[in-house]
Amino acid sequence: KASVLFMCLWCRIIVMYLSVKLNCCEFCPPNMIIWCDLNCTSYLIVSLHSLGNANSSSLIVCRLLETDSKSLRSVNGSRRNSGSSLVSSSSASSNLSHLEEDSWILWGRIVNEWEEVRKKKEKQLKDLVRKGIPHHFRAIVWQLLCNAQNMPIKDQYSELLKMTSPCEKLIRRDIARTYPEHEFFKEKDSLGQEVLFNVMKAYSLVDREVGYCQGSAFIVGLLLMQMPEEEAFCVFVKLMQDYRLRELFKPSMAELGLCMYQFECMIQEHLPELHMHFQAQSFHTSMYASSWFLTIFLTSFPLPVATRIFDIFMCEGLEIVFRVGLAILQMNQAELIQLDMEGMLQHFQKVIPHQLDSGPDKVIQAAYQVKYNAKKMKKLEKEYTTIKTKEMEEQVEIKRLRTENRLLKQRIDTLEKVSVTGQVTRAQEAEENYLVKRELATVKQQSEEASAQLEQAQKTIRQLQQQQQPQGNPRYSEESILQLERELVQARLKEAESQCALKDMQDKILEMEKRNTSLPDDNNVVRLQEELIGVKLREAEALTGLKELRQQVRDLEEHWQRHLARTAGRWKDSPRKNAVSELQDELMSVRLREAEAQAELRETRQRMLELETQNQIHSNQLRRAEQDGRCLQERVQMLTTQNKDLHGQLQEIKRKQAEIECKSKEEVMAVRLREADNIAAMAELQQQISELEIQKEEGKVQGQLNHTDSSQYIRDLKDQIAELKHEVRPPAQTLNESVISLLKATFNNITAPYLAILKIRNR
Repeated sequence: KASVLFMCLWCRIIVMYLSVKLNCCEFCPPNMIIWCDLNCTSYLIVSLHSLGNANSSSLIVCRLLETDSKSLRSVNGSRRNSGSSLVSSSSASSNLSHLEEDSWILWGRIVNEWEEVRKKKEKQLKDLVRKGIPHHFRAIVWQLLCNAQNMPIKDQYSELLKMTSPCEKLIRRDIARTYPEHEFFKEKDSLGQEVLFNVMKAYSLVDREVGYCQGSAFIVGLLLMQMPEEEAFCVFVKLMQDYRLRELFKPSMAELGLCMYQFECMIQEHLPELHMHFQAQSFHTSMYASSWFLTIFLTSFPLPVATRIFDIFMCEGLEIVFRVGLAILQMNQAELIQLDMEGMLQHFQKVIPHQLDSGPDKVIQAAYQVKYNAKKMKKLEKEYTTIKTKEMEEQVEIKRLRTENRLLKQRIDTLEKVSVTGQVTRAQEAEENYLVKRELATVKQQSEEASAQLEQAQKTIRQLQQQQQPQGNPRYSEESILQLERELVQARLKEAESQCALKDMQDKILEMEKRNTSLPDDNNVVRLQEELIGVKLREAEALTGLKELRQQVRDLEEHWQRHLARTAGRWKDSPRKNAVSELQDELMSVRLREAEAQAELRETRQRMLELETQNQIHSNQLRRAEQDGRCLQERVQMLTTQNKDLHGQLQEIKRKQAEIECKSKEEVMAVRLREADNIAAMAELQQQISELEIQKEEGKVQGQLNHTDSSQYIRDLKDQIAELKHEVRPPAQTLNESVISLLKATFNNITAPYLAILKIRNR
């Protein structure tokens, strides 16, 4: 293949060996140029496992070839960009080389026997992962840890790249911000940026709910540093699905909120002083720890340290993030307590990353000294879920209250419209009431005058009667009496008319008082009248000013016309006079315009006064509508309370009535039972009386038989006795049957109400 031409000599030898050994002529690892720059022979070891045909002999051959390549590099110089050199002659370097070779052999065996190691030696595997996975084994070990080596979605990757994603612009924008100092992603449109774009685009098409989130690009970038893009895509899909990352990157970020809550509770438990300092400075957990969970420390720590933490994350999940985060806070507690919010932010961004330049072993060792209780974390998760549920319920309640508030506002608007009409009606009624009161006062005054006239007439009559003498003229006295009687009749008619008018006025007063009960109080009416009078006064003043202004305008126009008439015949005068006349004309024009402007100003002020008056009226109407609304609400509440009380009283009365009916029916049944018992006793007594009478007759007959010997007479008596017995027994049987029927009827009457009560209770 063409890519083989770019390999080093040892890679070509191994490829030729593998082609013959494994009968594989298609062996061409992706991105071979990059892997050759790092360590091509170590990648071939991983590739042997991925082919599934590797054996121990092939592994030994590859290790020998790698040893030879190391010795060759020790002579020719290092090919890594880091610039570190290997001196094969020193003893320390040879010891380190032996340790590395042992680690490689160990991890090679683990990779070859992965299923068995994962099942039987899980604890030892975790310990090895915590110590660190060798760089060249990370690609295959990460795939094995998350079970991403044989995912069906890998076959869809090429098809996904042909599709268009709605997140492409966002991905392109953020690619340059992902590992900007790393060689693989530094240059624009480089191979690293292209493969990063491909993986992010493919995942945004697979999971459209999450789409693209900026922090996920750092995780994908780390995967691309270790493996080709297709394997990186599969591992990233597994991480999102099985390691809670998908919940962290969802638009709602509910899982991130849960992690912040759990981490804050851990700080409160293990570092109470630091937690109190954070609370005092309003330094929330999300301000420094959200990037820890979203990027697994890739944006906060040096890349080697973050990679070691990511090894443990692949094996143990998000637990390592909680442990490392709390360990970092424990290590920096003394410095953080002395800083304010800005100082703490600077400390997290600049000081803490440099503390880890020496290596990750110290922080990982401190992380596993932190007490992590999985059960308590589950409990905190339940508490957080309960809190969020309550918050959701409160939000629903707030929405409901807002809807009710909106409906109430609409109702208030409707009431305001109704109130405007009602207030106009009340104002009219108030005016009518005022007119009626004036008429009533006038009528009262007329009535008082009529009463005074009547008293005066009566007084005059009495005086005339006293002055009348017996020897007076009878004709004159009769005429005067008739005149006085006519005056008296007229006075009484007037009094009757005044009384009728007074009665009518009193009826009107009563009617108006009844109508006034539905009107607002006198203070509101007086206030309305005062407002109306003030508005009318302002309107009258404005109209007066407007009339004066219009009169001035008319005067100026007349003056202007007279001036034009005077100057009409002098247009042939000298130019100087013409100029003076033009100036005078212009002056008059200016005065006219000034008068017109003043008129417009007065009209504008009048309009402004009208608008202010309307605004004041509307404000008063709104206030009255609010008062009416409150009164209506209080009345509705009072009526509702009364309705509930009446309903309760009705239920209590029904219950007592049912109890009384049951008691009365029981008493009636008891009386009927006693009557039936008495009837039965009477029947038995009558039967006993009849039997005693028969026995008495038999005794008499027996006595007669003892005194007589006539057999014929005896036979006659026996026949009579038999007839008497026959006559006595049927009535007794009939009486027993009637008693039995009466008892049955009584029993039915007794049981009927109890059966009815049972049916009602069942209902």
